[in-house]
Amino acid sequence: MHVLVTGHEGYLGSVLVPWLRQAGHEVTGLDVGLFGECLLGPAPDEVPTLRVDLRDVEPEHCRGFDAVLHLAALCNDPLGNLDPDLTYDINHRSTLRLARAARTAGVPRFLFSSSCSLYGGGGETPLTESADFAPITPYGESKILSERDLAALAGDDFSPVFLRNATAYGFSPRLRGDLVVNDLAAHALLTGEVRLLSDGSAWRPLVHIEDICAAFLALLEAPRDRVHAKAFNIGQSSENYLIRDVAQIVAEVIPDSEITFAGGASADKRNYRVSCDLVTAEVPEFRPQWTVRKGVEQLVEAYQRYGLTIDAFRGERHQRLRRIQALRAAGRIDEKLRWRD
Repeated sequence: MHVLVTGHEGYLGSVLVPWLRQAGHEVTGLDVGLFGECLLGPAPDEVPTLRVDLRDVEPEHCRGFDAVLHLAALCNDPLGNLDPDLTYDINHRSTLRLARAARTAGVPRFLFSSSCSLYGGGGETPLTESADFAPITPYGESKILSERDLAALAGDDFSPVFLRNATAYGFSPRLRGDLVVNDLAAHALLTGEVRLLSDGSAWRPLVHIEDICAAFLALLEAPRDRVHAKAFNIGQSSENYLIRDVAQIVAEVIPDSEITFAGGASADKRNYRVSCDLVTAEVPEFRPQWTVRKGVEQLVEAYQRYGLTIDAFRGERHQRLRRIQALRAAGRIDEKLRWRD
């Protein structure tokens, strides 16, 4: 298939594009390049790229594709909280604009990178895809609104699929340091402290970035009638963790590290577990391979191989909010995250 991947120069896209190409698909990217320079190690191979803002997408940008894989978004809660209306504009309204453009252009399948964040404060009972939503951030709310409006576009000629990804972790050439497992592993390796920003009592479903890629590939290739207009929790039901248990795994993998708590650490309002049994039952081609322990080992090896330092990890290259703030401070982008040059 010829697929359009939005946000292909982000954390997930930088791993997903090579997966798709290895599977034989032709890939074009759509990305404004805010994080293109944020590399750790060699850059992924380039693919044809549309330098188009999501807010400006037209049907002509989507013509000729067999599917759109929509990853692009303001991608975590602190960044989403920076300007809630901007979050809704990019994550919700622009998602709908893209989907309408794709449908008009005759693109039959639309895979949407949603999030388990829409469950928010769901508690300790594992939640299925039919559970009530309880978002606690603009980011989570934007995913709910997007799923609702994309579902309304579904029809015989347009088939949306919703991937509610668990909290991601794992190595990417465009590493995100603002993800809990990536953060704990880096601080443990580079400072000797497994530094918890909360009291560690919250539940969180976790999924390796390569397992998310495997899910996208499986859902892209699955028969339409198995996945049409359906939402799937992406991960493994066995990979729900208390954050304090994640910290313990990190401390066991990285010798001479110890668990510490940041000043003012308190309970995290984001507290939920999910069931991923639906996707494994209905799309058996998806076979996740990773555990948190294995992922921490991968991260440590990559951090050492590429000479990551704690200053670099905490800086704008690997912290998405700091990257946006730095681009604004330098006058490279405006308040609406559009390039000035």
